[in-house]
Amino acid sequence: MSIRPFHVAFPVRDLTATRHFYETVLGCTVGRTADRWIDFNLFGHQITAHLYDDAASETPTNQVDGKSVPVQHWGVILEMSAWEKLAADLQSQGIEFVIEPYIRFKGEVGEQATMFLLDPSGNALEFKAFQHDEAIFAT
Repeated sequence: MSIRPFHVAFPVRDLTATRHFYETVLGCTVGRTADRWIDFNLFGHQITAHLYDDAASETPTNQVDGKSVPVQHWGVILEMSAWEKLAADLQSQGIEFVIEPYIRFKGEVGEQATMFLLDPSGNALEFKAFQHDEAIFAT
């Protein structure tokens, strides 16, 4: 089975700040744009930022591996070398993380590299990696 690109649309408060973050900080290319939305290419996936005038004010969290993980989040599972590069790039830019890059569930089934950060509108993003893709759905 070949995995197809996914599409995610999400609310943002400021298109200019959003474009800067996704294009400059994360390195996304820009696709189609309009007055109230922008398409980005995030590691081969189409994400669309939609301008929203009344964004939610509080982000609910759950405890996972002793950390407060934003319940509503999305991201990409990268190859480990790409995850390491992205983590280093973000750290060198002084990005503030919700959860700093680290290895979660070390030595257990599901061991994974993970990091969480917020975009300028407070949308939570998780980037993760596994040593072997078979571990993604391991129980």
